[in-house]
Amino acid sequence: MNSDRETILLIDDEELIRENFSKILAIHGYNVVTAHDAASALAAFRSSLPSAVLLDVNLPGRSGTDVHREIKMLDASVPVIFVTAYGDIPSAVEAIKEGAYDFIAKPPDFDRLIITIGRAIEKRNLERNIRDLHAAYQSSLEFMLGSSSAMRRIISQLQQIALSDYSVIIKGETGTGKTHLANVIHSLSRRSSGPFVKVSVGSIPDTLAESELFGFEKGSFTGADRMKRGYFEIADSGTVFLDDMDNISLFVQGKLLSVIEDKRIYHIGSTEPIPVDVRVISATNRDLSEPSAHSTFRQDLLFRLGEFVIHLPPLRERPEDIVFFGRKFLIETCTELSKQVGELAPDAVPVLTDYPWPGNLRQLKNVIRRAVLLSHDGRINAENLRVILSMENTSHQPMEGPALSIKDAEKAAIRRALELVGGKKTRAAALLKIDYKTLLRKIKEFGI
Repeated sequence: MNSDRETILLIDDEELIRENFSKILAIHGYNVVTAHDAASALAAFRSSLPSAVLLDVNLPGRSGTDVHREIKMLDASVPVIFVTAYGDIPSAVEAIKEGAYDFIAKPPDFDRLIITIGRAIEKRNLERNIRDLHAAYQSSLEFMLGSSSAMRRIISQLQQIALSDYSVIIKGETGTGKTHLANVIHSLSRRSSGPFVKVSVGSIPDTLAESELFGFEKGSFTGADRMKRGYFEIADSGTVFLDDMDNISLFVQGKLLSVIEDKRIYHIGSTEPIPVDVRVISATNRDLSEPSAHSTFRQDLLFRLGEFVIHLPPLRERPEDIVFFGRKFLIETCTELSKQVGELAPDAVPVLTDYPWPGNLRQLKNVIRRAVLLSHDGRINAENLRVILSMENTSHQPMEGPALSIKDAEKAAIRRALELVGGKKTRAAALLKIDYKTLLRKIKEFGI
């Protein structure tokens, strides 16, 4: 039997029919496995894993339609073609309603039969390829975004979101991966060959926001010694990602609404419209529908930007992803530093999952990177993590009592680091993110 050929399972109780069909199918390049009743048919199906089944309606003991139902339970992707006498055509039609691919009347037109088998196998292979691609797509997205149930729900929406041209708002705490998710949406979209332009709106002063977003003409204001394109023009045919959306002033919000509605911009200093074709993805760490003490967001703009809203949950609400990303960041850091740290020790896992991670993925990555640097036995254990997380907690806690001078704060931090690492100066320097010589100089200066 040629393993490169497609296998056909032929089920018929008449030996002459099995012989004739087998010869014709072999001539056309198929391997043929035969069976004469229901029991032998199901056994042959399990052992031969056929690409298609030719099935007689009338079999001894049990009907072909019963066999068809059992085959579908074993593997619904395998096409079943009924071969039936004229009087049994109604039964074959009913079987098609239950998922059979087609039926051929006896005596068959063998040319039509071969064409039907070829099309059935082609359809089955195409469907399997689609399923394999979908599984690979799902797996790759989970590797990038997380495999928790919360993230799988988001991943299940991503393909439809990406292939649309809807504007998207991504809501989530700092460090949850909003920029990364925006980039994934762009890379899966029809705009993936166009630019992905990230704009950190919160870092642009209000006085410069309009010129940075939409550009300006030479001589339009003092210092404008040349024409400059804005971010929207640069992102034409691609995606513009507006991070920290809640920091845009009301004046710029009005300009932005006009651009999104009209799909054109105006350089400062010009009345000439410039068409732009961009998709807008925005990110915020607060609810823009709720006015805050320092800013108000226009509801009409919010509706335009939020045709679809993704709520990216914090890391503490998806504990399955903590260990997943901990191991992922471990591998990435070891590769970057050419350091062999094989694993997270079993006692390290509860330390990771019990910590609330206020800085989310960004903080987790930073902690793992520092743990790899400090590891000396080829793995990250609970002690490594407790030392680093203790420093994290100290750095995030507000100081009580009178304010310390910078010198006093440095001295306290060095004392704490030395205490946590048992006086080992090399590890204390790594923990403090300063070089060894600087640490020695500070120790001498502060008389520690």
